[in-house]
Amino acid sequence: MTESVEQLAAVRDAIARAAGSQPPATLVAVSKTYDAEAILPVLEAGQRVFGENRVQEAMAKFPALRERFPDIELHLIGPLQSNKAAEAVAVFDVIETVDREKIAKALAVEMAKQGRTPRLYVQVNIGEEPQKAGIAPAEAVAFVARCRDVHGLTIEGLMCIPPAEDEPGPHFDRLADLARAAGLDRLSMGMSGDYETAIAHGATSVRVGSAIFGARPKPV
Repeated sequence: MTESVEQLAAVRDAIARAAGSQPPATLVAVSKTYDAEAILPVLEAGQRVFGENRVQEAMAKFPALRERFPDIELHLIGPLQSNKAAEAVAVFDVIETVDREKIAKALAVEMAKQGRTPRLYVQVNIGEEPQKAGIAPAEAVAFVARCRDVHGLTIEGLMCIPPAEDEPGPHFDRLADLARAAGLDRLSMGMSGDYETAIAHGATSVRVGSAIFGARPKPV
């Protein structure tokens, strides 16, 4: 077994333990910056749900992998620019980073044009950090309503990335409160360092990369 396959098994076990008697959270294996060769052993071990940050990177890697594994489910977990909406709708099964009116409108247009309906999450800037993408928490519930009522989008859940220096639990609780207020029950929260905490606070999916694949390759 390769190291990534062993680490995948360890993460799956940790997710099951954290869930206890509840249904386990979906594991989104974050494959951004890892090449197809690094992803292949994890696919062969049965993992099918993957997360990518950039539309172009996903387009370069996953068509060939999908020829071998057609049941791959691909999540966009990085910021989306409106000029990439067409490609995102074509490539991704889930888009977790709907965070402003312009993106909602662009996705609605492309989904109607292409006849594809990727599942959608609203990203919330839960720590209100100026350098991070996401809708402000105070605007999140109203934004979900506008996505539905103005743009005709079905929003499946909320996603967040808490501030790295904070205890994540209170931020996860706040996202869960916002989801309830918006009538949503899906929460994408938790990464390699805090996914077990996220599950304890209600995560229905967790985004785990380095705990499976190891340290990310440094940019050239």
